[in-house]
Order: sequence, then C-alpha cells, then structure tokens
Amino acid sequence: MRGILFDKDGTLLDFEKTWSPVLKRLAMEAARGDEARAAALLDAGGLDAQTGKFRAGSVIGAGTTQLITRLWHPRLHGAAFEAKADKMDRVFAAHGAVHSVPIDGVAVALDVLAGRGFVMGVATNDATEAARASLLATGMSRNLPHVFGYDSVAKPKPAPDMVLAFCEAARLEPAEVIVVGDNTHDLEMARSASVGLAIGVTSGNSSADELAALADAVLASIRDLPAFLLQREERLHQNRK
Repeated sequence: MRGILFDKDGTLLDFEKTWSPVLKRLAMEAARGDEARAAALLDAGGLDAQTGKFRAGSVIGAGTTQLITRLWHPRLHGAAFEAKADKMDRVFAAHGAVHSVPIDGVAVALDVLAGRGFVMGVATNDATEAARASLLATGMSRNLPHVFGYDSVAKPKPAPDMVLAFCEAARLEPAEVIVVGDNTHDLEMARSASVGLAIGVTSGNSSADELAALADAVLASIRDLPAFLLQREERLHQNRK
C-alpha cells in the first residue's frame, strides 16, 4: 500500500461541529425566516432532531451541494439553479476557512502516515475549493496535496472517478490505495475502483454495522489508522516467513 485517500467530513473534520451552524443558517434563508419550514428542510436533508446528527447516506450527510440545492430550492432551474448552488459553495468555503473543526488526533495521525511515506489525498462530495479552504485552515493541507471534490470529476461518489483521479495524480494503481471514509458511499467508491483496502470509521454519520458489509476493517477514527496499518504490515510479514 502506497497511497491513502480520505473522505473529509466525518473522517477528517467533525461534521456537526463544523457544518451544523452554516447549514441551519442556509436553511433559514431558504425558508425565508420560517423556523418550522427551516426545520423541515433540515429534516429532509437528513438531520435527526433528537441526536443533532445528520443521518448516514442522507442528502446533507453524503450528497453534493447541487443535491442540497435541488432539495431546498426545487423550483429553480437552469442559470438560477447554478447560481444558487455556486453561492452555497462559496458560503461553505468561507465558513470552512474559519470554522472547520478537525476530529481529535487527526493531525498527529496524518503526520505519522506521511512520515511512513504514504502519498495522501482527499475525496469529498464537497466542492474542491471549499475542501481546500478547510484543509488549509486546519493545517492538514501540508499532508494532503491531492484534493478532489464533486466538481473535479465527471461523477462524484460512489462512482470510482475520484479514486482514479488520485491514482493518476499520485502515479499509483488502485490496488496500492487505501480508502478511508465514514459513509457507505465512500466504501462503494472504493469497491467500484477495486482499491487495495477499504476502511470505515465511525467518527462520522455511520455505525460500525452500517459500514461492516463494505469495509475490510472498521475503526473508531483515523487516530487508530497508523497502528492498524503497522499491525497489518507485521502480520503480512509474518505470513510470508
């Protein structure tokens, strides 16, 4: 294994701490100040009001900005729709540049993995520039030079396009790549691209049970990834003896 491709929200960043405030503000704008309507929009997008978390596989939890725009502004079409989606992407980028909250221990894990020689990148259904803004703000960009958003490929997750783009940029084969994510669409992307290893993490929207069917392993967060990979390498070495 030579490369690692991470999902962003729920894997590198704390999804709710980072995005809930701006999502609630955008929902209020879409509802024109009607609190009940805004709550309904958030519910449709995947917010579980009881837990305060977004549901696994939901439009907001796993989808692109364009899917959120279509859900919240169904009457918009053509240029008006594109303008609204572009504005939402700009809002996300500006918010992420100031308010992104990393998962505890992520920066240390990335430093360890970089020190072991892994080439690393990010695959997200967020816009590319919004993702770059969050990674730069949190200091993670130094270890994650390859960033692919929904607007950088023909088809976003769960299609294999981001994995293939990462392989081309990093000069890797899919079998040399590890994909790490907190949603099933991350792991579906991994499987569709035939990567070497697909790892689920429960630091985001999904439970271990939801991830297990598609994952080679499920970890609590990427804090556990360096130790897991080291132990895996030692087992493989022992098996070769």
